[in-house]
Amino acid sequence: MPKIRTVLGDISAAEFGLALTHEHIICDFIGADKVSRDRYDLKEVLDTMLPYLNEIHKLGVRGFVDCTPAFIGRDPRLLADLSRSSGIHILTNTGLYKEPYLPRYAFEYSADDLMECWAREIEEGVEDEIVRARFNSEVRFPIKAGFIKIAVNPGHIVPIQQKIVKAAARCSIATGAAIVCHTAHGVAALELLRIADSEGLDLSKLIVAHSDAIDDLGVHLEILRQGAWVSYDGIREATVERSLRLVLFVREHGFERQLLLSQDSGWYNVGEPRGGNIRGYSYLVKEFIPLLLGRGLGRDFVERVLIDNPSRVFQIK
Repeated sequence: MPKIRTVLGDISAAEFGLALTHEHIICDFIGADKVSRDRYDLKEVLDTMLPYLNEIHKLGVRGFVDCTPAFIGRDPRLLADLSRSSGIHILTNTGLYKEPYLPRYAFEYSADDLMECWAREIEEGVEDEIVRARFNSEVRFPIKAGFIKIAVNPGHIVPIQQKIVKAAARCSIATGAAIVCHTAHGVAALELLRIADSEGLDLSKLIVAHSDAIDDLGVHLEILRQGAWVSYDGIREATVERSLRLVLFVREHGFERQLLLSQDSGWYNVGEPRGGNIRGYSYLVKEFIPLLLGRGLGRDFVERVLIDNPSRVFQIK
């Protein structure tokens, strides 16, 4: 049966509920060669970020997709602790981002080598969490990745990112996991579709993150017509009118079943006191949903986009 793979284990799609599909708990942009869990206090991050999750849990949010990749602060232990404490189902990821946040092996490994590493993190557990599960009696199971997070550079996709896209497509085919790709650029988005399609990927497993940063609406339509997802994940007060127009655009063209909404919020920044200027996760539910309803988009539309769509795309078969 299809399942959604959270940091606390597999759940049914129905359990995922209303979900935020592109958010962050913690990020560290010091670079792949220097990033380390020794650079922050785990308890401080937990105490700082838990109230933000408790707030959205009270608002009805039950699913949360953490899009922080490896080598930028991905911490499955932290996510598992936050999930237990908040009651929210949290997903972590496998995959790699882009320079300067790529480890040396990203350049040395083949696409198949990368695919095999990522498939193990989905099917067996994130590598360091497997080790902990073997040697720490308090850990009952390894934490597994629930999706693949990658990135492409703006403009024409450079060779290293082409390899990462190919590896992600092969991993998705092998595991059934969805791909979330940081894009935010029209040329890159179209090349992403071409490479993924050439690998034989079912494009219904590909989420084009930050599609709302692409000005050319023709690119949005091309993404949708090819079967991939647009993710309008920069929703906040400063972007609200643009976000509303884009949602209405997708609805008018009949592609609401390929639409995801989120806020790209959170961002406990390692190295800044108490994580710096953290953005909460409540705006979409408290403010944006009422605006959608006020524009004539009914409750069924809201539930389809914020409940049904996330539960479909993040299923692992």
